[in-house]
Amino acid sequence: MRSIEIPQPEEKSSAYRFFEILPGVLTWLILTAPVWLSLISPKLAAYFIMSFLLLWFSRAIGINIRSYQGWRTMNEHKKINWPSLNHDLEILAPLSHDAPRWHEQNIKRVSAHILPPKRIKPSDVYHAVIICFWNESYEVLEPTVKSVVDANYDSKKMILILAYEQRGGPEVQATAETLIKKYGKHFYQAGTVMHPWPMIGEVIGKGGNATFAARHLQKFLARKNIDPLDVLVTTLDADNRPDKEYFGALTYTYCSTEEPLYASYQPIPMFLNNIWDAPAPMRVIATGNSLWNLVLSLRPHLLRNFSSHAQPMAALIDTDFWSTRTIVEDGHQFWRTWFRYDGRHDVYPIYVPIYQDAVLTDKYIKTLKAQFIQVRRWAWGASDIAYVAYQGFLKKNKIPKWKVMSKFFRLLEGHLSWSTAPLILLLSALIPFFLYNAASGQVGYLANQLPQLASRLQTVAMVGILTSLFISMKSLPPKPERYKRRRSFWMLVQWVYLPLTSIIYSSCAAIYAQTRLMFGWYLGFIVTEKAVKK
Repeated sequence: MRSIEIPQPEEKSSAYRFFEILPGVLTWLILTAPVWLSLISPKLAAYFIMSFLLLWFSRAIGINIRSYQGWRTMNEHKKINWPSLNHDLEILAPLSHDAPRWHEQNIKRVSAHILPPKRIKPSDVYHAVIICFWNESYEVLEPTVKSVVDANYDSKKMILILAYEQRGGPEVQATAETLIKKYGKHFYQAGTVMHPWPMIGEVIGKGGNATFAARHLQKFLARKNIDPLDVLVTTLDADNRPDKEYFGALTYTYCSTEEPLYASYQPIPMFLNNIWDAPAPMRVIATGNSLWNLVLSLRPHLLRNFSSHAQPMAALIDTDFWSTRTIVEDGHQFWRTWFRYDGRHDVYPIYVPIYQDAVLTDKYIKTLKAQFIQVRRWAWGASDIAYVAYQGFLKKNKIPKWKVMSKFFRLLEGHLSWSTAPLILLLSALIPFFLYNAASGQVGYLANQLPQLASRLQTVAMVGILTSLFISMKSLPPKPERYKRRRSFWMLVQWVYLPLTSIIYSSCAAIYAQTRLMFGWYLGFIVTEKAVKK
């Protein structure tokens, strides 16, 4: 069986390094294109920028439509009676009242195409929940554990593992043991697993902790003679609180998947837990990330594991669990599984949320810095570009090359858009105007019209901001009593930060990550600090 692990830095070939350098080089070429194209020909630069603006204008329309559709779908799925639907799926009879129209179609499909012994019934499924943490407080962790206990699902079919880091010290161990003592009785099995420190060959990150805990789970399942294909593993961070319908929706989707071994499942991350407490710039970023996750839920061809996700234990065993050599083990797990099964792997959306924290620490400046570090870590997913090229093009595999190329270029384009689009959309229209004027003393027609065109497109794009504003206000959790009514007003005004946050916390964070990758300055894991307002 071929290796699917990321090479250690000293093992990387010149070809691997070429693909690590590629995204950074292309980013800087694109960012500087308006300048050097203007020096060659302001007309050429103007055409480049006009094409870029029109492309993103059309994309923005689609994104706004999808965000509204995603928000509406999520709310519909939160209201579904999933226990009733799972009962129908168990007996293969659509008996539920007020069931969605697609429910009967699913029953027919499962009856026709998923036959014993391959069929997994809802009653067969166990849910294992691994909550990974390092130094988070009891106040952060308890609501997460409680959200699992309070789920609209039989907790006696659930296994809870609190996976903590030895480097967190005795306080973290005490927190884990206190939570298990208080809530462990609700589960089929509950316990703590300590991830030792140091571990040779691992980077500091969630991957090593989750993998160490999952290996303990594997031994437990073997002792209990539970089939790993009947076990769905969900990984959570300390602040991740599943919606009460998450496990029911996940069970239904899993049991109606024709090839569940080759699938993973992605709920919708919504950064709303502490949205009322976070500073305004962080609220804008958290809301923007939540809306983008709604968009992705309706675009399964672009969907990859992010943050909390679920996968069958059998598939995790086949992939030797998560990588312990990357700080973006969630997104990387998609590629790891995709190559293990020679391209037979898909991510299915679960249209219910897992609520997460917006970035918040005990000090304002510290919070601004922590937010940049968090987005920078997400942007380190650009390191997967080299991994995909290495596994897809440089190693033998059975995946059709057109399929590898399609995945590769989508991944590359996504990271280039991340690093370049906000800066070019907001600033580049002015460059040909000033350079052409400085060089010739005159302003060409295209260079003169470009800022005006950009201004008109940005004006139309305000409609998209209004859509985002509507969804963000409708998605807010109840306002804490400690805040007065004017806090709601600031939730509207906060959107003036959007241009600034787009540049600093999108473009700049991605540029930073890609530039470090380009020079081989590999990024380590820094846990996003979490604070709780009482």
